[in-house]
Amino acid sequence: MGAPGDDDDDDVVQIQRAKNPSEPCIITINCPDKTGLGCDICRIILDFGLYITKGDISTDGIWCYIVLWVFPHSALLSMRWSNLKDRIQEICPPCSAAFFFNQQPTTRSSPVYLLKFCCLDRKGLLHDVTQVLCELELTIQKVKVTTTPDDRVLDLFFITDNMELLHTKKRQDETCERLHTVLRDSCISCELQLAGLEYEYNQSISSLSPVLAEELFRCDLTGNEECYQALSPDMTKLKKINVTLDNSISPAHTLLQIHCADHKGLLYDTLRALKDMNMKISYGRFSHNTRGYRDLDLFIQQKDGKKIVDPEKQNALCSRLKLEMLHPLRVIITNRGPDTELLVANPVELSGKGRPRVFYDVTFALKTLGICIFSAEIGRQSASEREWEVYRFLLDENCEFQLTSIVARNQIVDRVRRTLMGW
Repeated sequence: MGAPGDDDDDDVVQIQRAKNPSEPCIITINCPDKTGLGCDICRIILDFGLYITKGDISTDGIWCYIVLWVFPHSALLSMRWSNLKDRIQEICPPCSAAFFFNQQPTTRSSPVYLLKFCCLDRKGLLHDVTQVLCELELTIQKVKVTTTPDDRVLDLFFITDNMELLHTKKRQDETCERLHTVLRDSCISCELQLAGLEYEYNQSISSLSPVLAEELFRCDLTGNEECYQALSPDMTKLKKINVTLDNSISPAHTLLQIHCADHKGLLYDTLRALKDMNMKISYGRFSHNTRGYRDLDLFIQQKDGKKIVDPEKQNALCSRLKLEMLHPLRVIITNRGPDTELLVANPVELSGKGRPRVFYDVTFALKTLGICIFSAEIGRQSASEREWEVYRFLLDENCEFQLTSIVARNQIVDRVRRTLMGW
């Protein structure tokens, strides 16, 4: 059975629902082209908790046709297919003559709201709240979580609404009611309002030490067990990556071929890098997972419509893509005074957008390990000529893990990384 609108040939976005859980859903986009459209679409799909198993992209520079085969990352995921369709359709260029004559990028900033609640602490609390916000399509921009000595939690979530309805009383009431349902009797208070100066005040986070910053943002990994990011066998697999450019196949395009380990958001990471480097994709194919690896074949051009023939530009592109495959996310665990701190970082798009569902995945991993979060914050930091989104979690010592143990710390990092990578 198809999603609403599947039979309408005029629809820019069509979603063909799977007949059974073993089959993928098929998303088809047919609209005017723009640089970075594939990246924006993949970001939304990742935000909805979907996994792209295969994909085809084709464009003549004016009109594009994209087909993506997707599965939910979790069988428990409650999908709102009509909302997904609306979100994708919103970012597709309009089918009007005016667009082709004036292809200026349009930016729309959503108002930021402050969700503030106080409740009694318990294991998994932060993830349960995050799950509600994700299901409601509310994006977490910033967060400040603190635990008081009497085991109460004060949470400040700065959020935006992907549905642009949070200004209505109905939407606000729905949000608070859903949170009350999850928090139950432990909820002491819950408030939702437009963010004011609090948002500007909480934009920055406490600075990292030079040693931590170098470890978190550097461009190589090591297998040293005493390293903050000790490699598991899965991470070692990431180093088996091959990126090649070939200008002999097409007279007008450079063929980019990537062979690398599969991970959650792989296509998004690839297209994000190409978008940030102003590369245009004319044709692309994203193959099925084969023994944990993927092959991508992309015919690309520079922004000026020319092939990539400059050796320096070729090396820069290959190096950037290898970096994205080797380091899609950074995870380390260290000491912060007498406490144990988990840090996660991911690159921010040049457009200013961060990676979806990172906070959700990290809190889920910690919940499954039975680790409580004493405090948490999200901020941004510039390093290595890029902007990064940094997540900081102070872990509660009252858990099953001996947080001072190297073995336990590596186990925590490994579980968090596996969850983020979709392994």
